[in-house]
Amino acid sequence: MLLGQDSPAPARYAPEILYPIARRLARDELGLPVKLPFFGEDIWHGWELSWLDMEGGPQSAVARFAIPATSENLVESKSFKLYLNSLNQEAFESSEALKATLVKDLSAVAAGEVELELFAVDDPTLAPTPLTGECVDGEVLTRRAAEPDVDLLEVVEVPGETQLYSHGLRSLCPVTAQPDWATVILHCDGQCVTPASLRTYVASFRHHQEFHEQCVERMFRDLQNAGLGLFSVQALYTRRGGLDISPWRSTKPGRAPRLRSMRQ
Repeated sequence: MLLGQDSPAPARYAPEILYPIARRLARDELGLPVKLPFFGEDIWHGWELSWLDMEGGPQSAVARFAIPATSENLVESKSFKLYLNSLNQEAFESSEALKATLVKDLSAVAAGEVELELFAVDDPTLAPTPLTGECVDGEVLTRRAAEPDVDLLEVVEVPGETQLYSHGLRSLCPVTAQPDWATVILHCDGQCVTPASLRTYVASFRHHQEFHEQCVERMFRDLQNAGLGLFSVQALYTRRGGLDISPWRSTKPGRAPRLRSMRQ
């Protein structure tokens, strides 16, 4: 599959349609070393997962995928959507058989071990998560910037842990230039950035073209270069084509928070 071209939905199971994009390309541009300065996961929700049982009866579920940031590749979202749709007319003996197929195919294209949970479509686990901390969207911009820049961030000492968030992230798909929207969450310990500088920094992405995962890694690099020590950053991107993604990068090891915003 070629990026940016019309791609009809496959009529049958088509794992070959999955399209890998090497993470190292963007990481080299950011100056990130091979030994990554962060831990992280990309959390995807697949809201339109459907397949057939052995009698031909339609089955539905919501899938939550966790792709490790250490995987060689990210999975291009359009190919991900088309791949999930290719399962619509495929029969599986059980949901576990479906799950095994998904894990095998996605782990192969990501070149990393993908985790998967399946949920009933009405599982309350999937409800939106109320955010804690301070929303910075009422702050006045410190300046206007056409592109993200570490100099937009102002670091201050804070007692203990602090969480700031903004619903104002807009970035652009590097293939189609269509807008992607997200809520950004910054969790800090001992130091943080000022609310006004975070809002200014997030606003600077409005014309920036980069994949979701790459935007978050750019944020991490800039926050670290600005002087933050212990922190994590996550972007809860709104869904497109039945998929949403929430990349998370952190100075501390662990699992990404399984959060969902109202817009997802």
